[in-house]
Amino acid sequence: MSTKNVLYKRQIQKCLYFESELSCSDISVLTEKSLPIATRAVNELMEEGAVVESGYASSTGGRRPQMYSLKSKLMYIVSVAMDQLVTRIAILDMHNNYVLDPLKIELPLANNVNALDSLIKHINNYISEAGIAKGMIAGVGIGMPGFVDVRKGINHSFLKTEKGSSIVSKLEAKLDVPVFIDNDSSLIALAELKFGAAKNKKNVMVINVGWGIGLGMVVNGELFRGYNGFAGEFSHIPLFTNNKMCSCGKSGCLETETSLFVVTEKALKGLKEGRVSMLKNLSLAHAEDSSRAIMDAAIKGDKFAIELLSEAGYNIGRGIAILIHLLNPELIVLSGRGSVGGRIWLAPIQQAINEHCIPKIAEYTDVKISSLGYEAEIIGAAALVMDHFDSPEKQKRKTAEAEVEI
Repeated sequence: MSTKNVLYKRQIQKCLYFESELSCSDISVLTEKSLPIATRAVNELMEEGAVVESGYASSTGGRRPQMYSLKSKLMYIVSVAMDQLVTRIAILDMHNNYVLDPLKIELPLANNVNALDSLIKHINNYISEAGIAKGMIAGVGIGMPGFVDVRKGINHSFLKTEKGSSIVSKLEAKLDVPVFIDNDSSLIALAELKFGAAKNKKNVMVINVGWGIGLGMVVNGELFRGYNGFAGEFSHIPLFTNNKMCSCGKSGCLETETSLFVVTEKALKGLKEGRVSMLKNLSLAHAEDSSRAIMDAAIKGDKFAIELLSEAGYNIGRGIAILIHLLNPELIVLSGRGSVGGRIWLAPIQQAINEHCIPKIAEYTDVKISSLGYEAEIIGAAALVMDHFDSPEKQKRKTAEAEVEI
C-alpha cells in the first residue's frame, strides 16, 4: 500500500476522532476528496477493523446516510497534563475514555534538574501497568507550563535538557513512541476548540485559571500562538501598582492578584486575622488541596471563600476587558483547574467587563464556564497527538509500520 494511501486513511481516522461519527459524504467534504475515494478508503478501514458502522444519521427527509466511527480500542493515546507542582498521566482510547485511572504525581518543575528523567520513568511505568504494547500507542501528548517552543521541542522555563538536545527527542528516545509537547494553556484551548465550548466558534479566548492565569487564543477558528509560540502570556499583563513580585521577575502582573496561589495566601491571612469560615487546615505546602477546598467552600456558600474568588474574578475580568478591546471575541471560556469554582466566577468577571469595557464592543461577548473543567488539559494533550496523526514528517516510523502490517 502506498504511503499516500496510508496517510489519507490516517486523515480519515483523525477526522473521526474529532467528530465522533461521520458519513462518507462528510468525510469527502472534510478531506477534500471525491466521494468514491472517501468511500473506498472507509471500506478498507472497515476491512482492517479500524472503523465500524455506528448507525444512521438523523432523518432530514430522504434516505438516511450510514454513519461511521473509530473502533474505540484501535489505538491509544498517552496524555500528560503538567503544572508547576502536579503532573497527571492518563491513557485514553479513541473515544477519549480512560483505560485505567489517571496517575497523579507531585513533580515540582522549578529548579528541578531531575524533573524530565522522573517524568520519563513515570510514563514508562504507567504504560507497563496498562499492559499496552508501544505499537498500539498513537503518541504521547504533553501539556506543560512555561515558554514552550513547539518547533524546537524545548521549554525555556522548565525541563531543561543538555545543550543542543530537545525535550521531544529525549522523550522519544526513551519512550519509543511519537511525542508532542505544547504550552498547557494552548492545549486547554485546543480541547475547548475540538470538544468544548469553543467548538465551531471563530474567535474565542480561553482563560486557564491555575497557579498563573494562562490564555489560549482561538482566532479565525484556529489556535493562535504568535510568532514563536509565546502568545497568550495573559498572566503577565502589568495591571497593578502593588509592588508584588511576580514569578516572571517583574512586579504588578495580573497573576500577583489572581492566581490560586494568591487566593490561598489571602485565605490564610484572613483566617489568621479571625475571619469566620468553614475553611480549615489550609497550607501553601499543599496548595492544590487548599485551592480546591476554597472553591468547594465557595460553591457551598461560604461567605469568606466567595469573597476571595470574587476579588480574584473581578481582577481577571479587568484583564479580560483588555482582551475584548483588542480582539473582540465572541466568547470567553473559563477553563482549567480554576473552573472547578463554577458560576462563582461569572458575576465578578462580568462586573469588571461592565465597568471597564466600551459597551458596544463587549455586548456580543459571552462568558462561560468550561464543561471540560480540570480535564481540559488531559483532553487537549490527547487532541494534540491526533491533530498530528496524519503528519508525514512526524509519523514516518508509524507509517512504515502500517505498510509492513498491510
